[in-house]
Amino acid sequence: MTVKELIDKQLFKTVTLSDELEKAISKPFCCDLLSIAMGKAPAGCAWITVMGNINTLAVAALADVSCIILAEGTNLDEAAQNKASSQQITVLRTDLPIFDTALLIHQELHG
Repeated sequence: MTVKELIDKQLFKTVTLSDELEKAISKPFCCDLLSIAMGKAPAGCAWITVMGNINTLAVAALADVSCIILAEGTNLDEAAQNKASSQQITVLRTDLPIFDTALLIHQELHG
């Protein structure tokens, strides 16, 4: 499944979009500790977190994630939203808990 296909399912609200919507999503990845996400987030994952700040974007770019999904009703602060737009990072959001969001992504990937 690509980021565009995930967006088209309208499971999550769109915060920012990148030009790389055809990027494949390999798996969900849940982590709120940025230092762990930096070293363990698999390239191409949908990173689910409640960390909506500018440092999250830096880690997402470094780890080459396909998209960020902010769970639990979290949103980007204004500086982070501007940075995500300028750096072409797709960020989605949901009110669902982190686990439920990851399960939904897993089900979409594996039927």
